[in-house]
Amino acid sequence: MGSLKFFRFFSFRTHFDGLRYSNSVHQNLVSNANSNINHHDQDGFFSNSVFRFLRRFQSREKIDGGSKTEAEEKVYSWLYALARSERDLVFEYVRSTERGLSFTEAERRLKENGPNVPFEYKFPSWWHLLWNAFFHPFNIILIVLSALSYITSDNPNGCIMLILVFISVSLRFYQEYGSSKAAMKLSEFVRSPVKVQRCAGRVVQTELIVQVDQRDVVPGDIVIFEPGDLFPGDVRLLTSKHLVVSQSSLTGESWSTEKTADVTEDRSTPLLELKNICFMGTNVVSGTGTGLVVSTGSKTYISTMFSTIGKHKPADSFEKGIRQISYVLVGVMLLVVTIIILVEYFNFYDISESTLFGISVACALTPQMLPLIINTSLAKGALAMARERCIVKSLSAIRDMGSMDILCIDKTGTLTMNRAIMVNHLDCWGSPREKVLRFAFLNSYFKSDQKYPLDDAILAFVYTNGYRFQPSKWKKIDEIPFDFIRRRVSVILETESNPEGRNSQPCYRFMITKGALEEVMKVCSYVEHVDRGEITAFSAEDQHRTLIVVEELSNEGLRVIGVAIKNLPQTQISEQSMDNEDGVESDMVFLGLITFFDPPKDSAKQALWRLAERGVKAKVLTGDSLSLAIRICQEVGIRTTHITTGPDLELLNQDDFHENVRKATVLARLTPSLKLRVVQSLQTVGNHVVGFLGDGINDSLALDAANVGISVDSAASVAKDLADIILLEKDLNVLVAGVEQGRLTFGNTKKYIKLSVIANLGSVLSLFIATLFLRFEPLTPTQLLAQNFLYSVGQIAIPWDKMEEDYVKIPQRWSVKGLPMFILWNGPVCTLCDVATLLFLWFYYSSDGQLSKTFFRSAWFVEGLLMQTLIYHLIRTEKIPLIMEIASWPVIGSTVLISAVGIAIPFSVIGDFMGFTDLPLSYFGFLVVLFIGYFTVGQVVKRLYILVYKKWL
Repeated sequence: MGSLKFFRFFSFRTHFDGLRYSNSVHQNLVSNANSNINHHDQDGFFSNSVFRFLRRFQSREKIDGGSKTEAEEKVYSWLYALARSERDLVFEYVRSTERGLSFTEAERRLKENGPNVPFEYKFPSWWHLLWNAFFHPFNIILIVLSALSYITSDNPNGCIMLILVFISVSLRFYQEYGSSKAAMKLSEFVRSPVKVQRCAGRVVQTELIVQVDQRDVVPGDIVIFEPGDLFPGDVRLLTSKHLVVSQSSLTGESWSTEKTADVTEDRSTPLLELKNICFMGTNVVSGTGTGLVVSTGSKTYISTMFSTIGKHKPADSFEKGIRQISYVLVGVMLLVVTIIILVEYFNFYDISESTLFGISVACALTPQMLPLIINTSLAKGALAMARERCIVKSLSAIRDMGSMDILCIDKTGTLTMNRAIMVNHLDCWGSPREKVLRFAFLNSYFKSDQKYPLDDAILAFVYTNGYRFQPSKWKKIDEIPFDFIRRRVSVILETESNPEGRNSQPCYRFMITKGALEEVMKVCSYVEHVDRGEITAFSAEDQHRTLIVVEELSNEGLRVIGVAIKNLPQTQISEQSMDNEDGVESDMVFLGLITFFDPPKDSAKQALWRLAERGVKAKVLTGDSLSLAIRICQEVGIRTTHITTGPDLELLNQDDFHENVRKATVLARLTPSLKLRVVQSLQTVGNHVVGFLGDGINDSLALDAANVGISVDSAASVAKDLADIILLEKDLNVLVAGVEQGRLTFGNTKKYIKLSVIANLGSVLSLFIATLFLRFEPLTPTQLLAQNFLYSVGQIAIPWDKMEEDYVKIPQRWSVKGLPMFILWNGPVCTLCDVATLLFLWFYYSSDGQLSKTFFRSAWFVEGLLMQTLIYHLIRTEKIPLIMEIASWPVIGSTVLISAVGIAIPFSVIGDFMGFTDLPLSYFGFLVVLFIGYFTVGQVVKRLYILVYKKWL
């Protein structure tokens, strides 16, 4: 994959190289802000050069997530310092003025700081990706052996090995090239023109409002923004009027947040909740204002947040295990082949024949089909998941799902239906009141502005519960539509005194208002006591009681809006201008509350239970409030005994952070960087294989860092590009099938590795013993390669094998000690059987101490091929093979076919060509006894291994 290249790194001494601060006040500010960052004193060009050099290797280090990175600490300190400062000082800190920068100064800063983009994505060259795909130990071995095969005129074997290398390299190259494009999508945030205030003139400076491309904005610019505008950098607000900002690109949550310039913050406020700071990539929902750009390009918060995207993930335990096995086999191969060549040479003094035999032994020792078996298993798993409506982008994710033991979930749209359902209609005492529902229904029914999900929920509740509020008896007079400043909507309705319509003179006229509770309460002067039928002043005590009720409802995970009415005189609307919204929406009567809930999916609880049965624990990582997250988790069966929030985690030291992450099942109010740190903590300190399911831009960091990144088809483009698996339906049951398929793939791949190492090492060791004992080659190079080819072809069916039911119930991990121990216990049994065959042939069929080479090679060929073919059935299960546990039909068919071909070859014309001869029936009787003994002894050894290693060691 590519690398994210930042234009300029922070130095150790200042926050921004591009802004050469000379003011001592600012230097003190930076020093105080950075007092909590531990670093070594770095001075001079040499130290900075060393620092930049070492940064190249940062992506290879293990990051445990327990603390912020150095870049994050600097960005946090800088933004907090500005948020706590008065407006006049902020200009001084960034060396700007209230008039803005001059065009000359802006141009100089642009050259100094570079274009204002979060980061530049540099496509890796195709040869770099090809080299990464090619450089694998088995690929190198196969290419070397293929070259040697061509040199010794063994063209068919050389061609087969090159084809296997081509398939493996092509698949990996395709995956790497596709994933390298993911970070490009992030540039979509900042592609828009920006209004900035610049000053011109040498003697008398004039303020000008000009429009520039966001790439040309520099620190110190004053930007003017209005609804729909994107912030071109991190901005300290100077002025604001009813400013509402959407930070969904950073938090993933749909609600907006109010911002204001007339406030100074303190360090206790979470970064994304700072009222006077707006962040690059967020946008204005409503209101207007001006702001001072304090950070651009790679020094912004969003740049720091996404700085890890696109970097190489560390190799997982399976990849490390494969490489370790590869290096061991290379070492053994070089040692054994060298010894065999020397023994052959000193026996026959034919260097050409000895080298050819050595190459044949090396081919026999190499698990040539490993790349093909792995990729076939993964491709088969991907096709199986495609039938479950999943798109698998990274084949290795199938295998990782087999090891996954923790699934981190973003609540929205995954556990819930992502739609509002109305729950209740209450007065300010918390008692159900139908009158509250009636007027809320009329408001939703008659509003002509865009109907929101809450309106649909109210209408659905009324219709499905049989209420008859007769909207036909009401007539709409006017409407004050919803906006993000007032956050409420009002409709003016009238009704006739006689429902039959005989009297056309209106008798009742009402303004009905509903919206955000605090905004509705703000315009209310009275409250209705429905049970007593009277209206009284909306006192401070009434408001406090209402807020207590609302707090209790919020703790239950419910969303609350307020409803109010006002009885209008018949002439009031015609006499009063509707432009004066504040005058009309005043002195209203507060009726009560409407509550809503985003219900969990019916399938979520069942899916989580099925995942838990298979050893996958669920953790909820969300930006929502804690109370709402708890309510959802209780509904779907996730334990809520250990919970925490993002602001609480920010205050913890490294050890406490890891401990809280380990225990917590619900983590709410998390920023994107905190989600990343949680995933990293689980991976490194907890040693877990982590899956992350998310669909927002704010989930990109965690998706990229997780072992298995999972997204949905409706997700943001960045999230889909970074995900390994895309669900076409938001249903967790699909993941259950994915986990089972991953464990099946993992198990079958591990079977082949066990089979190859045990069979190949045993075969080569037997060849070495037979060569020393017989003083001639047990098999010619052609016979050895033919045996190896038939054996390899027989293993192609392994990806279609099944696993035991108990195997898929627990996460599967590569055991560093387990495989070597398994080989040491089970490998010698194969060699003992080969030696037994050697002794039987020597003592039973030799004449006058002489054994026919042709006969011996025919018998050894058949026994070796049958041994390598049948050994799979012993190692594939802990139960008694072929009795208590039987392989799948493709594997059984492959075993029978290859065994039949191997037995038939000595009796065929091909056998005559290869130097074989017919075998007596007595020899096959011996083989039956031999393999019964092999399976018996092998089963005893296998049980001892399970008892000693698994239970005691």
